[in-house]
Formats: sequence, structure tokens, C-alpha cells
Amino acid sequence: MKQDLLQFELADQTGTDYWTRMVKCQDACPVHTNACGYVTAIAEGRHQEAYRIARATNPFASICGRVCGAPCEVNCRRGDLDAPVTIRALKRFVTEKFGPESGDFQHYHAGADDRMIPPRRGDFEKIAVIGGGVSGLTVAHDLTKLGYKVTIFEAYSTPGGMLTAGVPVYRLPRELVNAEINAILSMGVELKCNMRLGRDFSIDDLRRQGYKAIFLGVGLPKGRKISLPNSELPMVYDGLEFLRAFNEGKPYELGKRIVVIGGGNVAYDVARSAVRRAKVQMADAESDMERTQRIAYDVARSALRLSGDKEVHVVCLEQRHEMPADEVEIHEGEEEGIRLHAARGPREVLEENGEVIGLRTVKCNSVFDENGKFNPSFDENVIEDIEADTILFAIGQSSDLSFLKPEDGVETDRGLIKVNPDTYQTSAPDVFACGDIAHGPRLFIHAIASAQIAARSMHDFLRNTRTDVVVRKRWLPADYTMADGWDQLNRRNPSVIESERRAASLDIIEINYSEEEARTQASRCLRCNINTIFDTSICIACNGCVDVCPENLIKLVGLHQIRQDASLMNLAAESLDITQDDLKGSSDEELKALGAIMLKDESTCIRCGMCASRCPTHAINMRRFDFYRECVTIDSPNPRVKYYAGETGEISAG
Repeated sequence: MKQDLLQFELADQTGTDYWTRMVKCQDACPVHTNACGYVTAIAEGRHQEAYRIARATNPFASICGRVCGAPCEVNCRRGDLDAPVTIRALKRFVTEKFGPESGDFQHYHAGADDRMIPPRRGDFEKIAVIGGGVSGLTVAHDLTKLGYKVTIFEAYSTPGGMLTAGVPVYRLPRELVNAEINAILSMGVELKCNMRLGRDFSIDDLRRQGYKAIFLGVGLPKGRKISLPNSELPMVYDGLEFLRAFNEGKPYELGKRIVVIGGGNVAYDVARSAVRRAKVQMADAESDMERTQRIAYDVARSALRLSGDKEVHVVCLEQRHEMPADEVEIHEGEEEGIRLHAARGPREVLEENGEVIGLRTVKCNSVFDENGKFNPSFDENVIEDIEADTILFAIGQSSDLSFLKPEDGVETDRGLIKVNPDTYQTSAPDVFACGDIAHGPRLFIHAIASAQIAARSMHDFLRNTRTDVVVRKRWLPADYTMADGWDQLNRRNPSVIESERRAASLDIIEINYSEEEARTQASRCLRCNINTIFDTSICIACNGCVDVCPENLIKLVGLHQIRQDASLMNLAAESLDITQDDLKGSSDEELKALGAIMLKDESTCIRCGMCASRCPTHAINMRRFDFYRECVTIDSPNPRVKYYAGETGEISAG
């Protein structure tokens, strides 16, 4: 009885969805990067292979190694034990060695996983990509590999979108951004800068010029403001516009008392850039000696600023623990002298003689209502006025769709371009859009993932085909050895330069891991693609695995103990070849006599392997679940209508 049930349970759980979900980091990544694979390779010193794995499904692996929001870390199983593996920082460790920033595009081009583009090539049709940001460049990357002639039209003088406009230079070196973009352009992508849709050309112009499909990756370039009294005064700025100017080395005029409104990462990007603003103007055309002298001067001045020479405040609705900004941003901001005013709602820009003199705020009691909807409530009697001569709004982003004309045939919805969420095709069949302009502000990695789907859909549109994504999987023997003391290793984030130097310069604040640090941190990975597999034919139900499990997640229980669990009782009935009614009608003693079932909670297993080591009959062994995603193309029964299957292998109409 026990053997039959164990065999049935294993068969029930070998489906693709179950075991891929167990590798939580890869499952959580929008482009399904095999984080477990490259982290393990780093731990074992196989750095070139680690880069290949990190690069495989991500054309911006180097950039994500610096600024990714890292949903893989949020879902890392090691986080259930103590703290997640530093996956993002480990990616940076290998991309600096082999990515485009190393000066060599060879590994970048060789590392792309061509299994994730449709197998049928294009016929060199012309494709127009509007916007040289993350989504536009990703579409260009994939469609160029497929054989299309892609031209990117960029409104500004340089490509990059929010990579260059929205991410501060002290976090993301512009040399790295340029290197990764140039790696894509080197594939044959044409780039035309200072070409703004709606000003220099129209969608109709592109169609007349022979572009067979058009992609809109225009993002959300404008910031949002709250309609406050006096908010149109000079020295009240859009935070995104300020960031763009700051990153271009053309900072806005700011005063000595600056208030940033907002509680997210962008608000802290704005605030921390404002701290550094004065130093940008001093950095032009200087010699090495001048730079050395400037840094010394900057460091000396930083102490004055932190003690009152310049004040930078952040005002947000959320309480400290509710803020959407990353903890590291808030902590490092505090170190740089930024003062946080949490649970405050802005009410009025205070003015005197036409100049900003402060911001009036009231206490925010709650941000969300009882239904979880954004609906702040305030105590208007608890007022705090913050002295200020400059105010920056960083509360969100908005679109600029003024380029669209009725004849374009592209519908919009509440400031976003309306798309089929499965294919990213707009209401105009030859026009596609994704990224922030289609689904609102999200992480860079989400824009990459949506752009990969959009590229496949554009290919399908032009080829009259349907592309499906299937999961290929297999079980392999596992050579499972963990580093000594792996379970005692603590998470250690990359070091950052000291706060005085951070606040006084534009130097990159994060210091890359050394070889030793990287291998140590990578050794913390639990290797969740390794699984304990039971051979029930030789299990003697000795309970040894139950006794030795450090997480107490293996249980051998009698059928009478699972009487209330309908799904397990159904498994038991099928295995015993009897009806559920027969089981339900049995007494506890009769159920005990029928047998027992072995239960294992895979979701909390730390893959220590102790159960396999303890088993006297070797009924438990460690095996590796190897899987990858691959595109397959079939003829579409309805030409020009997009289909996308998702990841289950089941085809669904768009």
C-alpha cells in the first residue's frame, strides 16, 4: 500500500509546472533566466559558462547585473532559511568579465539562446522600432536575429530610454549602457537619433516607406504632479525631467533646501541625485590632477552639506515600513543626509513674493482603504511645514501619446496604448507595443520579457504563423556536493563606497565582489533544481528520513490521519483501486490497516540531502531536473491573427 501510494504521488508531481515552480528563482524571472545555473557555475569557478547562462535569455544581462529589481531574489528559497542569495550582484560579477563592458562582444553574441526565437526566419522585411529604450532594443535584437531589417527611431540624441534618463549615473555607468546597446547595434540594427514620432515623421510615413510592421516602445517619459496650490511656481520641477538633465550633465538650478515628494525608488534616485547635483557642474574637461583635487574638495564639502549646507528631504504618504522604495535606497539615502518625512501628505507649496519657501504637509493616517485600494485618509489638524526653496515631484510616470492620429488606427485606454495582452498587437494589425506604454511602470526585466513576446508576434504577423513556447525537460543524475558550512554562510551584499565620498561625487557606489567573495556567496545557493526522488519499491518505511530531516517536512502518516484531505484520499482510493465512498466508510482502525502515505513538502525543502544519506536501502537519491523553454512554429489557421501559448505548451488564441 505505501509503495503504491508513493509511486502514484511521484507520478502526480512530475508534471512540468510542478517541478519548474520548485526552482523559484527561475520561475519568478520574467525571462526565466537560469539563476540557479549561473550561481552554481560561479561557486564552482566556471565563470565563462556562468556568463553564458546569465546572458542566454536576456539581452541586457550586464545592465540587470547592476539595476535589476531582482524578482529572483524575492522568491529565492534560501530566503525562507535566512536571507536570499545575492543573485543580482553575482550576475554583475560575471558580466564584468565576459559581457560587452569587457570590450569584447564575442561572448555576448555567442551566449544568446536561439531556442527562444521562432525557428522560421524572416525575409528581410523592413521593421520600424520607435524608441531606443529597453523594449525597443529587445525587439530589435530578436527580429534582427530572425532576419529582418530593423531601424530604431530615437527621439533623443542617444538611445537608452530610462536606462540613461531615469537611472542615476552613480548606479549605472553610461559606458556599460553604451557597450550593451552597441552589442545589439553590431548585429546590424540601424539607429536614427533625434527622430521624434509626431514631429519628424508619422506612422503613415513609415507605412508609405515600406515598413511592414511597426513597434511602439515609447515608454512613459513624463512625470506626474499633484495639483497643489502654487505648484506652477519656478523651482517646482518634474522629478523625471530633473533626472534626465542630471544624467546628461545639465543639472537644473536647485536651492539649498530641497523637498522630493514620493516614496519609491525613483523618488530616492531624484533625492540622491539632488544631493550630488553641485558636483556635476565641476566635472567638465578636467585633468587627472584636477579630478583628484576635486574629489578631495568634494569630500571636504560633503561634511558641510551633511551638517546643514544643503538639505534634501523626502516626503511620502506611506509609513516607513510601507514604503515601496528598496530598503537599501532608504538606508543609503539616510547615510547621505537625506531626511525622511513618512506618513505625510502634501497640501500646499508655500510661497512668498512669488518664490517657493516651503511645503505644507498633513498627517496621513492610511494609504489604502479596507478593500486594499489606494484611498489615502488624512488628519488635516496635524500640520508640518517643511522649509524649502526647491520641490521635486517623483510620484509616478505618464505617457505622451500626442503623436497618434485617428488614421493610425491605434486605440488608447487611460493614457496607455491598448494591446492584446497575449501578443502585444494593437488595434492596428501592423502596429505592436509593449513595455511601460502598454502595461504601466514595471521593472526593466518585465519590459524585456514583454518585448520578446512582441517580437515573436510581429514575426507571426509577417509570416502568417503561430509561435508556441514549450518546455523541454528531463531528469539527470546529480553530482550533489555542497561547500563546507554552506548552511552557516551569511548573505553579504557588495560593499559600497563610504557615504561621504558617495554624496560628494558621481562615482559608482557599489563595489564588485572579489573572486573569493563571489564564490562564497554563490555557495549559499540551495540548488533547487536538485530533488530528492523516492524509489518506493525498496522503501522499508523505517522513518529514518523523517527523523533526520532538519526542516521536519517529511512525514509518514496513516490513512486515518488524512481523512479530511479530499485530494490525498482520492490518491489513496485510485492507488487501492477502490472508491472514495469505500474509504470514507472505513473506520480509523480499518484505514490504519490499509496502509500509510509518505508526505514531503517540496516547497520548503532546502536540498540538504540528509534524507538520501540516511536511507539504509538507498530508496532516496538526488536527481537534477533539467529544463528549458523553446519556440516552435506551426501554421496559423487564421492568418494575421496572433496566438501565443504561454509556458504550459497549451495553445491559446490571442
